[in-house]
Amino acid sequence: MKFVDRITETERLTRILNGESSSLVIIRGRRRLGKSTLIKRVLTENDIYYEADKTDASNQRFLLANVASLVFPGLDAANYPTWEALLMAINYRVERKMTLCLDEFPYLAKVSPELPSVIQKLLDNGNLKYNVILCGSSQTMMYDLLYNESSPLYGRAESDFKLNAIRLPFLQKALKLDAIETIEEYALWGGVPRYWVLRERSGDKDKALREHVLSSQGILFEEPHRLFNDDVNDIVKISTLMSIIGKGATRMKEIAARCEEPATNLSRPIGKLVDLGYIERDTPFGESSKTTKRSLYRIADPFLSFHFRFVAPMRSFIELERYAPVDAVLKNQLSSHVGSWWERICRNAVTGNVIDGVMYGEARRWWGSILMDGKPQDIELDVVAESLDKKTILLGECKWTTIENARHLTDHLKNIAEHLPFAKDRTLVIKLFLKNPPQEPQGNHLLAEDVIKLY
Repeated sequence: MKFVDRITETERLTRILNGESSSLVIIRGRRRLGKSTLIKRVLTENDIYYEADKTDASNQRFLLANVASLVFPGLDAANYPTWEALLMAINYRVERKMTLCLDEFPYLAKVSPELPSVIQKLLDNGNLKYNVILCGSSQTMMYDLLYNESSPLYGRAESDFKLNAIRLPFLQKALKLDAIETIEEYALWGGVPRYWVLRERSGDKDKALREHVLSSQGILFEEPHRLFNDDVNDIVKISTLMSIIGKGATRMKEIAARCEEPATNLSRPIGKLVDLGYIERDTPFGESSKTTKRSLYRIADPFLSFHFRFVAPMRSFIELERYAPVDAVLKNQLSSHVGSWWERICRNAVTGNVIDGVMYGEARRWWGSILMDGKPQDIELDVVAESLDKKTILLGECKWTTIENARHLTDHLKNIAEHLPFAKDRTLVIKLFLKNPPQEPQGNHLLAEDVIKLY
């Protein structure tokens, strides 16, 4: 698969490494996002790239000296009792600007807690002749390395590259899909390039799922636990919460009831999952996330969402290679799973974009009770966004089904809008986000290809 996206990151990293002064660069983000691939695309044969492992400090120095000897022959002839001795030996041999990358840096820091202080000393003495890239998948450790005031490297990095998932349109480009296929595949693999590579090698979606995800021998069968291992201590608690939320318990009260413990006990582990980007807190449009108590919690990553909705509950069948129950569940529920991600894709497409000449702020869901025909009714709206000038409200309905009637959906949203307090005295825009062209089109629908173009 071709290398896609990361255009801004590649240009920025190249510019920093080619600068006049030596720089410290931090590259962080969850596993499988392509951090190492990005680095390798920028480094040259005159640079040193070392990927750490889980061996002890003396062996790590030995291995690094061996790698560095490819650039500086003879460097590995000596024994280096300390990291300072090795890093200074490299510095002594540098004749022109180069870069040293220490990938999987958390492994090094765990066996050599003094290493950040050694790097700080080299940076502060002003004589360092090479750039240093520190890269790692432990989001907590890499964040603290840069932003914790007690860290020796606090405030010393030239740049912080926090890699996020790759954007939706690049999946279409990488796998050569049509718009509908892109949405369906994104709901399975998300924006993680390593998953895309595995999917591409398998030829088609169903084969890739069976080979890599829905098999106890699959490389992604235990993927969530590998991700959690990088950042959390109590994997049982974290996995339990992800499983409960993945199966549809979205309110704190429901989650606590399923855990059989007070909600107050869950604020810290759920907060940790939010910080790591594995869970997102959803609040209704128009309410402050800082003050509202009306929150829903959802898995924030499509692949993890798929895993905890389908793989984890069916684990026993998968282990026994009895796939009939698994296939039955996928047949009945996969479309609903894709539909839930279609809603989020549509909200992201509206956020910060110009639609029909109007620019909108953040699009969110809204749920609550309104009076209709003199009776309270519970209402959920898929997409609600306010224009930046606060004159227009966009209401949207998302449907990932066969054929919808656009006139009926539009009239229904208009009827609801008449009873929404935040829609009064605003210009109302109704948008339908649909999988297929509708019956009785009203000129207000967007299909998958239209939504992807907004990204």
